[in-house]
Amino acid sequence: MNKDQKDGVVNQAKGKVNEVVGKVTGNKTQEAKGDMQQAAGKVQKGVGDAREDVKDALKKP
Repeated sequence: MNKDQKDGVVNQAKGKVNEVVGKVTGNKTQEAKGDMQQAAGKVQKGVGDAREDVKDALKKP
């Protein structure tokens, strides 16, 4: 697991927390921030996954 994968998962988790807190408190701004943070985390993890795929493909003879 590379840095982008790890950071992406962390950002997804942080985003989920922000989303839930926003829903519970009725704070639409925080809820939206959480949604955006989750989306950014998914993209970042996807970049990390792609990097790993390329690295693995280059290792094959």
